[in-house]
Amino acid sequence: MVLLLISSLLPIPVSSSFASLRFKAPLLKAANEFPIRGFSPFNRILSKLHSSFSNGDIEAQVPLEGSEIIFVGTGTSEGIPRVSCLTNPIKTCAVCSQAIKPGNKNQRLNTSILICYSNSFGRCNILVDAGKFFYHSALRWFPLFGVRTIDAVIITHSHADAIGGLDDLRDWTNNVQSHIPIYVAKRDFEVTPLPVWHGQGYRSLGFRFGNVCYISDASEIPEETYPLLKDCEILILDALRPDRSSSTHFGLPRALDEVRKIQPRRTLFTGMMHLMDHDKVNEDLAKLMETEGLDVQLSYDGLRVPVSL
Repeated sequence: MVLLLISSLLPIPVSSSFASLRFKAPLLKAANEFPIRGFSPFNRILSKLHSSFSNGDIEAQVPLEGSEIIFVGTGTSEGIPRVSCLTNPIKTCAVCSQAIKPGNKNQRLNTSILICYSNSFGRCNILVDAGKFFYHSALRWFPLFGVRTIDAVIITHSHADAIGGLDDLRDWTNNVQSHIPIYVAKRDFEVTPLPVWHGQGYRSLGFRFGNVCYISDASEIPEETYPLLKDCEILILDALRPDRSSSTHFGLPRALDEVRKIQPRRTLFTGMMHLMDHDKVNEDLAKLMETEGLDVQLSYDGLRVPVSL
């Protein structure tokens, strides 16, 4: 079965049709209860996975030399290239026209990362979000990077670009492993259609694991969250467009202001729309290292970043 751990973050076993549910103890506390170091829910997930390793529930893979993050997708909900751009007879979209070329870094599917955590127990793979293009991303990157299992999934919010690919996890639970734990806020599990704000009034989730901070869908960071971002080594941050923010996402200027406030050692932007040309924007961002000492770049689908967790 697909073992969905759904939570506050609440863990719940769910069948492959997502029909059978049983709640267990909540895992997620209020933001101001989190320790700055050792992000509590992430550590608890790892603890459960370590227990599964030792009990033989999960087959340990050969450890990598170190842990890493794989950018499974770095685009918006609709993905890049846009069909509407490629079929426009009047105006040519330079980014989408480039994105159809094999290997072009402007080709971006739904924002998602894979945390590949290695230690003496072996290796576990934790996926953050499984959007509607998850199958296509996994098809491209999992065989290339030798990813066989998905040991846990964390959902940031309940939009289609974060949960639309959950049904595709049946390939793993039918053919690779008996279950996958999935963690999601209780609010996002009760999905009765309701008017929501993706910006004001609608809370998405970012995560800190070790000294890596991941904030994929944000238009505002509450003041109480900033202490949790202290001493961040790698910040992965939402940056939708080059000119301005929208009501639900940081634009590049606002994202850069957040970087200046958080002061991470390195920043990788994600969630970029088709107005963000990978090479051109990165060329401009590279100048900030000289002028401000900011190490900031756009990420891209398939990017691998070594991390210490």
